[in-house]
Amino acid sequence: MSAPAALLKAHDLALELDGRRVVEGVDLELRAGEWTALVGPNGAGKSSLLAALAGLRPASRGRIEWRGRPLHEWPVRERAAQIAWLGQAGAGGGSGAGEGEIASRDVVALGRLPRHGLLGSPDAEDDAAVCAAMVETESLPFAARRLAALSGGERQRVLLARALAVMPRLFLLDEPAAHLDAPHQRALLAGLAARARAGAAVLAVMHDLGAALVADRVLVMQAGRLVADGAPAEPALRERLVEV
Repeated sequence: MSAPAALLKAHDLALELDGRRVVEGVDLELRAGEWTALVGPNGAGKSSLLAALAGLRPASRGRIEWRGRPLHEWPVRERAAQIAWLGQAGAGGGSGAGEGEIASRDVVALGRLPRHGLLGSPDAEDDAAVCAAMVETESLPFAARRLAALSGGERQRVLLARALAVMPRLFLLDEPAAHLDAPHQRALLAGLAARARAGAAVLAVMHDLGAALVADRVLVMQAGRLVADGAPAEPALRERLVEV
């Protein structure tokens, strides 16, 4: 069988924050039909790499291509309709103060905004996508409650639903299991696998190594560099995980 198509490619990617190099020399392909876990110690550069791949932080060096075209050449709305981003809560990807004051269902509906635009009106397809995402994350019972009034786990489920509602080609998720209890973590992992089987690419930063090792592929990051890339069962990857 031929290898899956690469949706996103990064070559020699580097990123600086506050004068410090946090990502260095990263070469990476994210392929359709594959879910990938990104692991590494705190401060390894995982979140910074994810933000760069999403186009949210400009790279200091290197290039990123989305479907064969430089990422920065894609109109923002087209990019947002194809790439779903979930950042860490409180780190630019969770909920801002204003967003926290609106109903949870309206937060999820923001995931559909790139498809109909600020001046467009949601249609039946948008409503169905929002409802399906909230059912999957079991957040529908508190759809009318303000995001700021929810517990950490409830809020995370709403933000996950927003990413799912985009129905993108690529998911970039930073600690998506944060604040989730064990049943919802298992549901999350099953959902990521299902999205990959349906043809999407998934890259998720994971701190639970047990959860990461159920992915199709594991990337190990240390001191801004990718130091291992392989299937969870590969002995070389396991050895590198222990070292890091």
